[in-house]
Amino acid sequence: MKYMLIMRANDEAYAGMADVSMDEMIEKMGRFQEEMLRAGVLLAAEGLEDPAETVVVDHGSEPPVVTDGPYGETKELFGGFYLLNVASREEAVEWAKRAPGTGPGFKTEIRRVSTIDEFPQDNEWIQKERAWREATGQL
Repeated sequence: MKYMLIMRANDEAYAGMADVSMDEMIEKMGRFQEEMLRAGVLLAAEGLEDPAETVVVDHGSEPPVVTDGPYGETKELFGGFYLLNVASREEAVEWAKRAPGTGPGFKTEIRRVSTIDEFPQDNEWIQKERAWREATGQL
């Protein structure tokens, strides 16, 4: 089963990271990712750009409205994610507990990623997606 570990932090957490060097953080993350690779569970890991560089598309009107910056009332922002292939939610939780660069103000949201097999297989669009995944080696 695939699970996404979504790394979230608030202002307090980001402030606490101000004294941590980039080299130290990269080393901690690298060691964690290497451990997951050795265990055969890591599918992807990415960090996200600074929230100030965010663009938001609000679909509440027609046409959608595009604004700069993160959501106005954001209390926590996604900083990055790990995509894991593990046997259970409990295993995903155990990996999340070991994530580096955490402390007060940090949270990891764990969400299962649906697979194509969970959708109606007689649907035209699911069949097209399955064909695309097979053609690109993703199935």
